[in-house]
Formats: sequence, C-alpha cells, structure tokens
Amino acid sequence: MTTLTSPHDLLAAVPFLVGYHPEDSLVVIALREEEIGMAMRIDFPREADPDQIDTLANYLVREKADSALIVAYLPDDVLESEYIIDSLRSAIEIREMSIHEILEVKHGRWRSTLCGDEKCCPPHGNPVPEMQDSRIVAEQVIAGKRVPFENLQALKESLAPLPLDPELKKLVRKVADIDYEDESTSKLQREGAHAVDRLAKEFIETGFTEDKALVALVLSRLQDLQVRDYAMGITNNENIDSLAAMWHWMLRRAPKNYVAPVATLFAAVSYERGDGAMAGRALDRAFEDDITYPMAKLLRRVFAAGWPPQSFATMRAELHPKICASLFGE
Repeated sequence: MTTLTSPHDLLAAVPFLVGYHPEDSLVVIALREEEIGMAMRIDFPREADPDQIDTLANYLVREKADSALIVAYLPDDVLESEYIIDSLRSAIEIREMSIHEILEVKHGRWRSTLCGDEKCCPPHGNPVPEMQDSRIVAEQVIAGKRVPFENLQALKESLAPLPLDPELKKLVRKVADIDYEDESTSKLQREGAHAVDRLAKEFIETGFTEDKALVALVLSRLQDLQVRDYAMGITNNENIDSLAAMWHWMLRRAPKNYVAPVATLFAAVSYERGDGAMAGRALDRAFEDDITYPMAKLLRRVFAAGWPPQSFATMRAELHPKICASLFGE
C-alpha cells in the first residue's frame, strides 16, 4: 500500500487492510521503514487482557515491524480508550517499536490521541472524511483491490451458501468414495489431484466453469487429506487471485458435509492475500459444516497467533514437493 501521509489516509486505508469498514474494533497496523504491512483487528476489548495485549504486540514482532499505527473504533457505550491503548502502547514500546499515530473513531468523528494541537485536533474530534474522496481509495481500486464491504455482516453474507443445486448434489453422490483398504486408493487420489488441476486451469483462463461433473469430483475428492493438501500447494504468486475466486465460488455451492475442505482452502488463500477478515469468516463456514475439522482448528490457531502470510508460501515450498512425490511418485 502507498505511503500514508495523514489521518485521513489512515482512515481510508483501514477498510482495505481488514476487508470491511470496521465497527467496535481495535486495529493495529505494522510498519517497516514506513511501509504499510498487515493489519490485525480484534473486537474492541471491554478490559485490558494481558494475553490479548501480548498477542497484538507479538504480531508486530513477527511482522518485523519497527513501528505501528493504532486505530480504535469505540463502541457507543465506551467513553474512552485509555484503559486499553495505554497498555498496548507500553507493550509495543517495550518491544522497541515506536507508534506513529493513534486514532479514536466514534459517532462519525475521529481524533488523534497523540496530537496536542487543538486547532487540528479539537477535543470533540473531526468528522470522518468521505472515503470516496480519498486518494488511497482511488489508488487501491486502480490497483485491482476489492472495495471493502460496508460492514462485517456484509462480508459474512458474501460467503453465505447459495440455494443447493440438485443436479450438483446428485453428481457429488455419484462419485465413488475412496476405500482406503483397496489398492485403487492411490489411483483415486491422483484422479482428485488432476481434477483440481483441471478446475484451476478453467478458472485461471475463464474465471468460471460450467462442468458440474468436474466440480462434483473435486468436492468429493477434497475429502481426502492428500488431495486437499495438494490443492493447497498449487497456489503461487501468479494464480493466487484466480484460485481465491475459485475456492470462493466452490464454497458457496458446496453441499452440506462437503464444505469444510473448501472453506479451509479459501481461508488459507485469503489469509495469504492479506484478507484476514475473509479468512476468519471462511473458517466459521468450515466449523459450521464440521466442528471437529482438524485443518480448520489448525488455521484458527495460526490466524489468532498472527503468523505472517508469507508463512503459507514457505509451507507450500516445503510440503508440496512431498505431497506430489506421495501422489505421483515424482
């Protein structure tokens, strides 16, 4: 993201960083040599929890930040933010990072808690500027970034299941399950991996597929952990946007009991793209389908710990060749 030169820039940037216009939230943004990094958002705390404070501060350490920005979106019944901001500020400074700006936003007005000049930062705050007038918004849209959702509810609705396609459901049920006691296991796993490749090729080339039999085969074979891990490993810098669109498309159409693998794949690719809010909601969909799904539990811990998104690229580089060797003997 471009350099932020004013509080107006910061307020315009936050929705792009978290994926929607936040409310009742505390947002911490990592800076490294004044370059904007990832943002971490939590629900605005009702009390200063030391563990939560350490999670936010340690996130900045993992991002290798040298400084930070803080934006507090205060709930209506919270009169001030000092009880949480002071603790967070101390935790960040103890880790030898500076804080460039702290903004409070409430009732459509913002104020800087670091600015003592009442001419530019009056005690009652300034009106939050119209986002469409910001150069930040224009630059992000031109760069191809998705326009942030209006609120968290709108984001959730973007992942809501579509009415079930009876034909797709019938085709999924026709796909033979993998019998792990049978010698055909490897063949069916390879069939699944090749189906994932064909589906990805269609989305990369056209952004869509009309091949319901292929979709059904992929949904069924993703129940296999090897095939799912293979699918996670095919992401790269060139195809990540197309695959994000593909898993999102699949997630909204997957029948019950076939959602969790697709949801975790979409969560992983969303997180790697810097869309933590979307990643978190995708995991919600996974747990709604299967509360015990191990990969969803693992990703939830990873996201909560604030792992840098680059960790997924590193994980792929290490694991994908091993998955391919296991599936294809190469």
